[in-house]
Amino acid sequence: MPGETLNAPPPARSASLAARLLPRSLLYSIFARIGGSGLDTDAFETLRASYRGRFLGRAIAYDNRQNEIPASLIHSLRWHPVRLISFFDRPYYYGAKKKYLDWIASHHLATGRYDLFHSWSGDCLRSLQVAKQRHIPSIVEIPTWHRDGGKAKVSRQDVPESTSNGRGLQRWKAGLLLERKRFVEEYKLADLLLVLSETAADTFRARGFPEEKLFYLPRGVDVERFKPGHRPTKFRTVFSGALIKRKGIHHLLEAWYRLNLTEAELWLVGSVHDEAKPYLKQFWRDNIRLVGFVHDPENYLSQSTVHVFPSQWEGSAKVTYEAAACALPQITTREAGDVVRDGVEGIIVRPGDVEAIAATLEHLHRHPEVVERMGSAARQRVVENFTWDHFRTRLLDAYEIAMQKVA
Repeated sequence: MPGETLNAPPPARSASLAARLLPRSLLYSIFARIGGSGLDTDAFETLRASYRGRFLGRAIAYDNRQNEIPASLIHSLRWHPVRLISFFDRPYYYGAKKKYLDWIASHHLATGRYDLFHSWSGDCLRSLQVAKQRHIPSIVEIPTWHRDGGKAKVSRQDVPESTSNGRGLQRWKAGLLLERKRFVEEYKLADLLLVLSETAADTFRARGFPEEKLFYLPRGVDVERFKPGHRPTKFRTVFSGALIKRKGIHHLLEAWYRLNLTEAELWLVGSVHDEAKPYLKQFWRDNIRLVGFVHDPENYLSQSTVHVFPSQWEGSAKVTYEAAACALPQITTREAGDVVRDGVEGIIVRPGDVEAIAATLEHLHRHPEVVERMGSAARQRVVENFTWDHFRTRLLDAYEIAMQKVA
């Protein structure tokens, strides 16, 4: 499968975790909550691996919303002092929160007895510097791609200018922003980089990063929560995710408008951002249902026929795992991750290729037998490769490799 060639063969697994070269005390930091949806789920499943392995020293996060891991092991920053500047424009406030998280984590590393540090890109420059000084192996997880890779394809909102006339305040605010050089320096300092897809790995290879510094760590999915339902009698296309241009919602809407399929409908499950509203107006059809954000996406995916997710760049989109677990064939892009193999669990299209999206939708609409075949293959693929048990096993391999680098 895509990505399998990235990692070197893992060390022989022992029946006992104690026989492996794993840390005694892990420090984990993340700009998210522990427990919840999205990245919060990733954080929880990551901590499960170390907690069950009895080597979780401490986790630092912005909140704790689970009960399995004792709260005494989680340093929550819920009432952080950066809230005092929450009125700042988002890039400044966002950067300040990440740098505060980094400052707290670096203090723990400098004063605690940790032998492995795991954090996320953008969250940990100061901490990585302390880890390097103290000869503590470090892992940085990359949520998307190399900072310089792929983002030119997507229009990005400009950083707002300060309305203050004071130059001192402007300089101080500018220091809150997350600059490119911060991310690049983190890549260099980390002992191991966790990439979520082959496309993400390629953005690092193109900049000279050696294979031994990259570790392929795809996401996981709860296959009991996300499971097949009953196929609707009407051909139902679903898009699940934030309605933003980066995820290709405007391309899907245009493709759907061109087709004018009869006895079909499109469900849009996710929060509607302002940038999507002009396209919703331009390409609206009466067979579109705007569901909005939901806490139970599985109930919408399991009632659908096909999932379309034409993202322009991701790390490894969680919804592609969820849709596959619900036995949905998918029309997606290689930029969305490695879950779907072209022609097996779905169809891969190029980002922005409206014609290909429309043609594939029409093909699946006409051939329900293809929908069934691809949907069955999709469910089998995640059950055999992408459960959270698979994720935690791979993560322990990554920890062992990182520990070997400084052993």
